[in-house]
Amino acid sequence: MRVPQPDRLRKQPPHQHRPGAGRLEALHTTRGSTPAEGKKEAKGYLHVACTELYTHFLLGDRSMKNFRQTVLADLEPGAIAVHDRYQAYDSTQLGDLNHQLCLAHVLRDLTSAAQLYPNEHWPIQLTDELRELIHRANQARTRGETSLPQRVTSIAVRGLRAAVRIGLAATAHLDNARPGARKSRLLLEAFHRREDDFLRFTTDLRIPPTSNQAERDLRPMKIQENISGRLTDLERAKDRYLIRGVLSTAVKHTVNPLTVLRDAFTGTTWLPPAARA
Repeated sequence: MRVPQPDRLRKQPPHQHRPGAGRLEALHTTRGSTPAEGKKEAKGYLHVACTELYTHFLLGDRSMKNFRQTVLADLEPGAIAVHDRYQAYDSTQLGDLNHQLCLAHVLRDLTSAAQLYPNEHWPIQLTDELRELIHRANQARTRGETSLPQRVTSIAVRGLRAAVRIGLAATAHLDNARPGARKSRLLLEAFHRREDDFLRFTTDLRIPPTSNQAERDLRPMKIQENISGRLTDLERAKDRYLIRGVLSTAVKHTVNPLTVLRDAFTGTTWLPPAARA
């Protein structure tokens, strides 16, 4: 039996809980598989856009049109999109959106590159330099600083650039048919062209170096799917993820999610501060 959803919560405009509804410094994005209508197999995707205070889920496909329906229209000037270089998040069609490419994904790709090229040092050097920058940024953030000292950044950047040059030369004439070879080459080319997008977190310590926030917000959905299975009805799935986005946002504002649900059933809808302003 389908449990009736609290109308005041379910029918609330989704943008009131989108990250762009308030002052936004860094928007994390990721995605996971989800059901299409009438299908038990995953035929669609659950997109997640979030900050430290807001969570928004959107069901859909992987098209640019679908991604534009998330929070892009609501983003304030200067907002940073933190993501894994997925094409929809990284497209030039999005205009002058600032990027911080997720270094957790980059480090995993470099681990694969080190296994693919065991006699090459460039994957290890890139990994060490990035880990050092992340470590220094965490320390500086703890001390209340707003950016990394130029001296620290300059030393790491020299090492990164040297490793990228070596990697590009070493992979210039390799057979791209090898599993992982093309991915490694594209990563090196991205480093060469978009250094600022990899290292933006060093210039403003409010910007996280990874999209781990989005991965954490997505994880409960994946655990629920693994235990209980996917919803096969699209409308039920939309209701579920709208409500989960509201509850996730409430938790980030230190509000008890059970209180939010109870109040919704009794006619009082909780709104985050930015939506009430």
